[in-house]
Amino acid sequence: MAGIAERTYRRRLARLRAGDPAKGPWPAPVVDRIEAIAAKYAEAWPAWGYRKIAALMRADGHDVTNSSVQRALRRRGLLLPQGFRADRKSWAALRRRVFHDPPTERNRVWQTDFSEFETAHGGIWRISAVIDYVTKYCLAITVTPTSRGRDAVHCIRLAVEEATRILNLTDLRVDRGEMEVLDAEDNVIGHAPAPIAIVSDNGPCYRGKDFHTLFTGHDPLLRHIRTRIKSPQTNGVIERFFETLKYEHLFRGYIGDGDALDMETHRFRIIYNTIRPHQALADRTPKQAYLDSKTLPPS
Repeated sequence: MAGIAERTYRRRLARLRAGDPAKGPWPAPVVDRIEAIAAKYAEAWPAWGYRKIAALMRADGHDVTNSSVQRALRRRGLLLPQGFRADRKSWAALRRRVFHDPPTERNRVWQTDFSEFETAHGGIWRISAVIDYVTKYCLAITVTPTSRGRDAVHCIRLAVEEATRILNLTDLRVDRGEMEVLDAEDNVIGHAPAPIAIVSDNGPCYRGKDFHTLFTGHDPLLRHIRTRIKSPQTNGVIERFFETLKYEHLFRGYIGDGDALDMETHRFRIIYNTIRPHQALADRTPKQAYLDSKTLPPS
């Protein structure tokens, strides 16, 4: 009836009858010190779990651990329920299986896709984005009424412009990787610059002539890789980005029309790239990881 085991009940009853002082609660000076601060962060970012809150607090100069922030938020009832977005680890494992040799540097693999969003009064819109596979940096995001080839091309070109701008380059080709040159017997006979791989699904906009224009020329900057049919995990980073965009931002507010959707998606892109810490990046932001030229662990 008390909601505890009979053995525990009898032990506590015997201690009470003997006049022994009850044990606990033990002092927790660290949790007492950070509780109010952690609560403010959690209220400002209600879609984030305690690990991201702790990482953000550390980035702002607070001396906290994940466990102390977890206990502080539990006191205030601000912890996200257990199992919230529990698909993250399973999707991450599937993404790693896609590559026999996963890239570890920026601008080796980009992923792109479209995702639909219905506004309250403005109909259904298509959000397109380009994500760097390794650093998770969102290079470009657009909102359009259609998902045609020209819309996909526009988003990719915005991504190239952003990568060139943020790296302070005149030509993004200087930041490409290398690929092996093989002879007829598959022996390595040299190396050549490797175009950035653009990974997309098999949607009609990615199979048409408009999209193909991105990959022509004597020294193309980009090359196109289409995923296997009915294998969304192959393009998992961009799929996760859209899921995060919707569940952490768009679904939490009122999006009336296409203009409001465009404003909120670009607002989230700034938050995602420059504020939101990422566990796979050692609690850094995607922008910090993208600007770091060091090799990163496979994500």
